[in-house]
Amino acid sequence: MSDKKPESNDTNGRKPTLPPGMVAKPGPTLPPGAKSTSSGPKLPPKSSKFPPGMKPAAPSTEELVGGDGSSAATRADFTSDQDVRWCPGCGDYAILATIQRLMPELGVPRENVVFISGIGCSSRFPYYMNTYGMHSIHGRAPTIVTGLKSARPDLDVWMITGDGDSLSIGGNHIIHIMRRNVNVQIIMFNNQIYGLTKGQYSPTSEVGKVTKSSPFGSLDHPFNPIALVLGAEASFAARTMDRDPKHMKDMFTRAHDYRGTGFVEVYQNCNIFNDGAFFQFTEKETKTDRTIYFEHDKPLVYAGGTKGLRLDGFNLESIDLENGNLGINDCLVYDETSRELAGIMARVYWKPELPQPFGVFYREDRPSYDDLLHDQIHAVVDRLGKGSLKKLLEEGETWEIA
Repeated sequence: MSDKKPESNDTNGRKPTLPPGMVAKPGPTLPPGAKSTSSGPKLPPKSSKFPPGMKPAAPSTEELVGGDGSSAATRADFTSDQDVRWCPGCGDYAILATIQRLMPELGVPRENVVFISGIGCSSRFPYYMNTYGMHSIHGRAPTIVTGLKSARPDLDVWMITGDGDSLSIGGNHIIHIMRRNVNVQIIMFNNQIYGLTKGQYSPTSEVGKVTKSSPFGSLDHPFNPIALVLGAEASFAARTMDRDPKHMKDMFTRAHDYRGTGFVEVYQNCNIFNDGAFFQFTEKETKTDRTIYFEHDKPLVYAGGTKGLRLDGFNLESIDLENGNLGINDCLVYDETSRELAGIMARVYWKPELPQPFGVFYREDRPSYDDLLHDQIHAVVDRLGKGSLKKLLEEGETWEIA
């Protein structure tokens, strides 16, 4: 690409305008197509506060860290002895393998890790992790996760769910854990279908989807998971795909390092009931033109650096970076701390004229629910003293039954 490309005008001779109050950032120095080694702004690692008298569990001897500070555990230590009972070729396998490989790198002992799920194919996940876990009830995993993390803030809690489990019967529960910002990781497997119950359309299935429960095509407008959680005041939202393990691992790591509810949507292929739903984003023949991987403080470029995205008012548009009219300085530089930009990017959803975004849409520094809860408990105890259960039971009107 020539360095002499103009920095501004489009073919109609007008400059794109930014939304009111939004200031343009200076152009980046990276050439189109250049890859950054950064995975986003560095955040402090998750720490834990404990109720009075509570201490973190000691790691088992085989998982004590080595002399260099790295974990001595391996993927095998986090792999259970249960037979994996997903259909051959299911995208769930790739997600499971990625998390099993990631766990030793996080340095958290197995006995301090908990996986909790609801109902669905994805919710078999806890059986396959050699950690504590619970296969709970349909849509209610956020409630159980919130209770556990509130009582045991020292534990590293993961919630595994699917598009049907979390966005249908669990819709009310998922929005409240988002706004509360409980310090957990939520991995949502989105295959746009009900797989466990054999192929009915789900809350994320497209309009017109022909399934066993919609033989003439679904009439329901689908949920956009990222837009939904952002609307519920999520403080961390990201998207990845099952056929990109490297990117998946990076997104899971970012969610784990974030202190609060780290939500990650995973495009996951159901090869039995909805095969190929995401192939335009995952297969090499179309992936480069139909996806954009974005990073904090980096320009929005894709298609090997030949195309980019810019804002014209509130509208994103794709621009050609090869025809000599526009250059990389015309591309929008992404800011993952901007809720306004996150909202705009979240709405790039199945638009044929724009690539589908993958990465961290939004991150904000906000106190987690469990931190606030225990701060409040400590403050009340400091003010009123430690309570007595016997005294509490004997307060007010009491009577004896002969």
